[in-house]
Amino acid sequence: MVQKLKLEELNRLDVETFKSVEKIPLVVVLDNIRSMHNVGATFRTADAFLIRKIILCGITPQPPHREIHKAALGATESVDWSYENDINATIDDLKAQGFEIVGIEQTTGSRMITDFIIDSSKKYAVILGNEVEGISDEALPNIDSFVEIPQLGTKHSLNVSVCGGIVMWEFAKALK
Repeated sequence: MVQKLKLEELNRLDVETFKSVEKIPLVVVLDNIRSMHNVGATFRTADAFLIRKIILCGITPQPPHREIHKAALGATESVDWSYENDINATIDDLKAQGFEIVGIEQTTGSRMITDFIIDSSKKYAVILGNEVEGISDEALPNIDSFVEIPQLGTKHSLNVSVCGGIVMWEFAKALK
């Protein structure tokens, strides 16, 4: 008979060990995200996939906050993060560190994520934009490439934390 595993049977890392293990070469940038729940969920997913870092930009709320913690379940303590006010300064800094910048956005130049080749020898930074407006208009010209997630139903967008989870998983599979 199949039984659920108990928490102690999952062999999860403690925070100290998590901090010391090698992360995948992926940084997630949250550009003007409004919802603390979306921020928390992104932290939790970043923890699950060993994401190198999250950068919070613009109006994106920062830990510590009860509403972020509610979704993050402690991942704000394990995942490295920083806050930067200016999205373009953040992009410029990441480019100077050798990251390829990938905007997750529906644009005239975007490719489906299923057609985007993730090169395991590169470092990537993915940018997730505001729940209503998407990635800041002023950042668009500074981004190297754009990908979107195929959607087959009637809606034209996914919740940003769901979108982030799909994107982080695709990069984690290719980069780990």
